[in-house]
Amino acid sequence: MNDQEDLAEHLRQQIEETHDRFQQAMSERLTHLNAEDLERYFALVSNLVSKLEDDTKSLREVAQEMVAESAGAIMAELAK
Repeated sequence: MNDQEDLAEHLRQQIEETHDRFQQAMSERLTHLNAEDLERYFALVSNLVSKLEDDTKSLREVAQEMVAESAGAIMAELAK
């Protein structure tokens, strides 16, 4: 392997570890959320996963769409 491949492999491992930590953290938080918060979180996560499953979109496109679509929800949350 060359340096680029080594770096890419290291980053993949870091991402997998971070995904595991994210899943653990959210699993713990989900037990404390009320139904309204669970519904909003599910809507956000399911929308994100649907976009990620579309392999015609780059990660940049997915991020841009998520930011644009989530702006209103974020502002509503901040206004509470």
